[in-house]
Amino acid sequence: MLEQKNIGPKSAQWFSDHPMLMEKAASRKSSRLLRSTPFRLALAFGLLFILAFLVAGIITYQLLKRDLAEALDDSVRETYSVVASTYSPADIEDLVAAVAAYARLNNAEDSIFLLSGEKGKRLAGNVSPFAAEDGLSTIEAGDIGQKGDDRIRILAGTVGGNRLIVGESFAETEDLEHIALMSFGWATGGIVILACGGGAFLAARAQRRLDGIERAMSDVSAGDLARRIPLEGNGDDIDVVSTHMNQALDRLSALVEGMRQVSADIAHDLKTPLNRLKMTVEQAIEQGGRGEDVQTLLIDAREESDRINATFEALLRISQIEAGARKARFRPVDISDIMASVAEIYGGVAEDSGQSLDFTTRPASPCMVNGDRELLTQLFVNLVENAINHCPPMTRITLALRAEDDGFSASVSDDGPGIPEAERELVFRRLYRLDKSRTTSGSGLGLSLVKAIADLHAAHITLADRHPGLGITLDFPAQYQG
Repeated sequence: MLEQKNIGPKSAQWFSDHPMLMEKAASRKSSRLLRSTPFRLALAFGLLFILAFLVAGIITYQLLKRDLAEALDDSVRETYSVVASTYSPADIEDLVAAVAAYARLNNAEDSIFLLSGEKGKRLAGNVSPFAAEDGLSTIEAGDIGQKGDDRIRILAGTVGGNRLIVGESFAETEDLEHIALMSFGWATGGIVILACGGGAFLAARAQRRLDGIERAMSDVSAGDLARRIPLEGNGDDIDVVSTHMNQALDRLSALVEGMRQVSADIAHDLKTPLNRLKMTVEQAIEQGGRGEDVQTLLIDAREESDRINATFEALLRISQIEAGARKARFRPVDISDIMASVAEIYGGVAEDSGQSLDFTTRPASPCMVNGDRELLTQLFVNLVENAINHCPPMTRITLALRAEDDGFSASVSDDGPGIPEAERELVFRRLYRLDKSRTTSGSGLGLSLVKAIADLHAAHITLADRHPGLGITLDFPAQYQG
């Protein structure tokens, strides 16, 4: 499919010089719209709406037609009763006068009046005598010698031995029916245009948004992991799905970037220990060839190998945590109990380093979250060990916990040297270390593991300067409250 987005002057001129290509692109776009699910749904709902309107219109028209017919019958009966009421026994003159008066006042094409004697002689009226059955019936205008093809509704009966016929033309009723039918026809045409036009507009709008999703996913599959699906901001179902897809793309982008970063960091950080291991093994081979003792070198090689294995095991564990494999072990866990246990165990370690470790906030009620107790314990252990290892003597390390309306907030803080602001986000990267010379112990995976565990438990982690020192805060959502 050809698209004309971001077309410059030269490209626009090229397209204008090739109208067949532009027509072909427009045809493909139109064909794609006709095959699209939004258009088909809009067409289906439009047809259902038109069908419902037609059914309702037909029913309404039939009811109107019946009511008009009943109204005409009522009018004929009422006129007949009024005329017949002028008759009195042995005095037919009033009846003749009434029929004659009605005949003069009404056109025979609209209303007919006829009073005949016993032998069929017309006594009064505006039409010639004709035969008709008693009661209501319908006749054609030609049946009584009138021009045209109008129908007439008549009521015939005997009054004082004389034949009285009263009738009204269907012309007015049929005119009303014709007006109603024409109005219904025009309304149907308008509804069809509105349904088709509105359906096409809505389908095109939905298809445009689906095309945006398709282009974004196509760019992502082509390697552009920074591409995101555009949002309308109206909160509809497509926006909700697009938001979740963007979140998934954010997650995918972070994982891919993490893999790239890990690959580079592994190549950089493990190159030195592997070289050391190689040199130690080569030295052991040389000394062994001269008959010298190589026990010390073998021990060094084993320790170096253990450190390398520990690094890979930590990386593997972080990957497993990020994949969510441990969520099956989630249970209600008391955060305050975990923090109290870590503070008690590492209190002596901190004292041996000339530091102090306190758990200052102990809520009266348990602070429960749904999580993995082992991993949460590892999280706080890593934070405390990190503070102990990187802070000088006389440093005060504090664990704190407070309950909030929407969850719990746990923090580990110290008054040590802290972390430079420019590197606070970088410390969560795998194998990243503030000590660029790598002279201190550690693999640079402690805070990476903390971040992975926090993400697994939907906890938001922040680093802040305490002037002096560093404060690490974890905000846990209220996933479970006991």
